[in-house]
Amino acid sequence: MDLTAGHVWVMISAALVLLMTPGLAFFYGGMTRAKAALNMMMMSFVAVGLVGVVWVLWGYSMTGGDGVAQLFGNPFASFGLNSLIGTEDLIGAGYGATFAIITVALISGAIADRAKFGAWTLFVPIWVTLVYCPLAFMVWGGGLLSADGAVGGAVGEAIDFAGGTVVHISAGVAALVLALILGKRQGFGKDPAQRPHNIPFVMLGAALLWFGWFGFNGGAAGTAEEAGLIWVNTMAAPAAAMVGWLMTERIRDGRPTSLGAASGIVAGLVAITPACANVSPIGAVGLGIVSGAVCALAVGIKYRLGFDDSLDVVAVHLVAGIVGTLSLGFIALPVEGAGGGLFYGGGVGQLVAQIVAAAIAIALSAIMTAIIGLAIHKTIGFRVSSDNEVSGIDLSEHAETAYEFGGLGVGGSFHPFAEQALSQQKTAQPQTTQQNVTEGIHS
Repeated sequence: MDLTAGHVWVMISAALVLLMTPGLAFFYGGMTRAKAALNMMMMSFVAVGLVGVVWVLWGYSMTGGDGVAQLFGNPFASFGLNSLIGTEDLIGAGYGATFAIITVALISGAIADRAKFGAWTLFVPIWVTLVYCPLAFMVWGGGLLSADGAVGGAVGEAIDFAGGTVVHISAGVAALVLALILGKRQGFGKDPAQRPHNIPFVMLGAALLWFGWFGFNGGAAGTAEEAGLIWVNTMAAPAAAMVGWLMTERIRDGRPTSLGAASGIVAGLVAITPACANVSPIGAVGLGIVSGAVCALAVGIKYRLGFDDSLDVVAVHLVAGIVGTLSLGFIALPVEGAGGGLFYGGGVGQLVAQIVAAAIAIALSAIMTAIIGLAIHKTIGFRVSSDNEVSGIDLSEHAETAYEFGGLGVGGSFHPFAEQALSQQKTAQPQTTQQNVTEGIHS
């Protein structure tokens, strides 16, 4: 078959979505402390490597095909993708891989500053296999939540064009579960050194995410008309969410922040993801404002409930994912064969379908993440030692530092001073919080 404009667009979209994971690395890396920035970025980068391999071997097969009890596809149906050679299906397989990659990478922000890199590299392929792939099959691959599935056929098919349930709700729930398993960072809520160390990185990451999101949402567009609606909505919702977040900060705190602007953009992108092809531009603006304001308020939940979601994955991805998914029950445009949301006179059917899909995604991710996370935590351990957490996990986990300050930085295990720095770290007494603060950016 000749290469068509549609094929090219999907491949370009896949490249845009793949870029989102390095963008996420900058977004998360800037939000951590300087001494944990490299570890945070590596958690995103290694997700590309691990999930890329899993996807080729069995992940793609689990998201389609005949399926097992409508829960997941046969892992061996297209093992190694050999059966796809010579077909255009390889393009779709590559596009799907980029979604799986960034989904698991999103989770890492909740456990910043304190997770063992080895434990994370074990968690990633297991979670993608047992959570992401089954959920993708249920929603997009003809499984339980599809129109012909047992649940979708009973309560109606939920709308999730680009991943409100499959990507953001599942990742947000997993982030919460892991944050509870690993526990709080030392000095959580008290140590000012836990604030973001590089806001320009955060804003760069948000910009790269927004850029890539046009492929994330638009890659599956079937017509030019649908693609236009998706593009405008993907521009409008995060723009409005940024305004909503900044307005909330201005009213609550007295001043808007650059971190709030970047976070608002991401919240709006998350909220529009499931709805991008099914709401009007006005609906996208309204959804953006609501998601920006709600997520800005949700950031404080972790302090009231006492869990340490380091980089607010729960407040942004879980909350905005739920807002975007449920909003379709109200503002989904009517289409042929469906009445749309409540605001268009469509009745409660679509809202019920959205609630059920969200509930199943929450339950699956929560249960499976708890099993995987606890198994790792109770065996090899998921959290670094308190000494390594205080002194910085970049050095203890990677023998590197992100910055060179007066000759104290190192550039990897090959560096002539790496072993010396590691030895000094192991023998040094843990610093107090006050010492960390007075040493400024090194903390």
